[in-house]
Amino acid sequence: MASPGFSAPGGVAVVGSGLIGRSWAMLFASAGFRVKLFDIEPRQVTDALVSLRKEMKMLELSGYLKGQLGAEEQLSLISGCSDLQEAVEGALHVQECVPENLELKRKLFAQLDKIADDHVVLSSSSSCLLPSKLFAGLAHVKQCLVAHPVNPPYYVPLVELVPHPETAPATVDRTYALMRRVGQSPVRLLREVDGFALNRLQYAVIAEAWRLVEEGVVSPGDLDLVMSDGLGLRYAFIGPLETMHLNAEGMLSYCDRYSEGMKRVLKTFGPVPEFSGATAEKVHQAMCVKVPDDAEHLAARRAWRDGCLMRLAQLKRQLPQ
Repeated sequence: MASPGFSAPGGVAVVGSGLIGRSWAMLFASAGFRVKLFDIEPRQVTDALVSLRKEMKMLELSGYLKGQLGAEEQLSLISGCSDLQEAVEGALHVQECVPENLELKRKLFAQLDKIADDHVVLSSSSSCLLPSKLFAGLAHVKQCLVAHPVNPPYYVPLVELVPHPETAPATVDRTYALMRRVGQSPVRLLREVDGFALNRLQYAVIAEAWRLVEEGVVSPGDLDLVMSDGLGLRYAFIGPLETMHLNAEGMLSYCDRYSEGMKRVLKTFGPVPEFSGATAEKVHQAMCVKVPDDAEHLAARRAWRDGCLMRLAQLKRQLPQ
């Protein structure tokens, strides 16, 4: 419930009412921000608000609802909107969440550029589109950046902040502070790079996982166990660089001890996989043994995953840093 004297700190516009947009709306409302959830289809907005109510009530019942406010109070802060100018009016931050299509996003940001004032931050949830392409030619480019969340954002706190070459440092600072306020863990990329940081790391792991299966080194099921019961347990709490630091007497000791072996192994890595053909079919069949690919089974497994992520996030908050 709200603490005495609590007041909403300002307004946020979330553009796009899909899964990511709904998650952003929940996060901003959890910190007391008034949220206007925009979509060009009024029915989409209506369905999103119904979905939000159901999910936030379930989170409250299970004890995983974020923030000091109750579900009803948070829900009262979220309103639907099908007029873009109305959604953006008075907002201190705009979070775009439309499908990952460059032309669609560029068209939207051109519209936002025309109606934005000189103070609002214009932020994209893009997972890999470069800011230099997204925001090229905009009058308010200094106010633009990418704030890439990790799916599902309500349960995974990381947000990558990626500036356009002309983004003002104050824009990044403001967005960093906002992300911290809503309980996320922002990281600053000092310059743009294709795939940002998270997907570059993720794709490197996926590529080698695929090659190991394709070359008959390990089965798809055992490959996933290498991560879920091995590396993943460690990386849930510390990253690869700190792992190196702790696995020797500091980073310099690790490099001195293991660099030759790492370089030898890295030289054996193969070309970029095609992610198709016989290997794709083999991996698909293995995954379907565990989780059939019909809508019901996939939804149930995603719900199980999200529940695990909620409990892990709660555990991490309880542990000393």
